[in-house]
Amino acid sequence: MRSTVTKRGQTVIPAQVRRQFQIEPSDGLEWFVEDNTIRVVPVKKDPVAAFRGQGKGGQQPGYWRRD
Repeated sequence: MRSTVTKRGQTVIPAQVRRQFQIEPSDGLEWFVEDNTIRVVPVKKDPVAAFRGQGKGGQQPGYWRRD
């Protein structure tokens, strides 16, 4: 997937990515630069909601990724 960057430095997160990672308005993105790669990680506005479902019952999809 590709998106472009505007003159103001803005870009659009493709709808498929927003749905897969449950990114909603007011959620943040954390940017990591590793060598010549950029990694973007969604950060929920409500940090408690980000951890909901992470306990004994299992993992909520879209918030944690194991490499």
